[in-house]
Amino acid sequence: MKIISLKEVPKKKVEMEGVKDAWKQVPLSKEDNAPVYAYRVFIIEPEGFTPYHQHPYEHMNYVIEGKGALVNEAGEEQAIKAGDFALVLPDEKHQYRNKSADKDFVMICGVPKEFE
Repeated sequence: MKIISLKEVPKKKVEMEGVKDAWKQVPLSKEDNAPVYAYRVFIIEPEGFTPYHQHPYEHMNYVIEGKGALVNEAGEEQAIKAGDFALVLPDEKHQYRNKSADKDFVMICGVPKEFE
């Protein structure tokens, strides 16, 4: 078993094309011998966003704090806020945007461990 506080997990800037002001922490992953999933925490600063992208695996998200938008394949924004869950299916184009001008958008993102 493993218990770790998020405060102990290093925070790394997400450096890829199409990203603005996003950070990632990985508290649990294959490095911990997790058999199926990796859990990441993304922090998107005010008015920041993840890339508009797709990949061959699903991910499940839970918003810890803030409010934002999940952009779908048609480019439409769906509101998402603290307490909401979201499922993004394999190959579904998507993007997360922080819609706040002064608060972080923070979410847990679960993916198959092979893709962390």
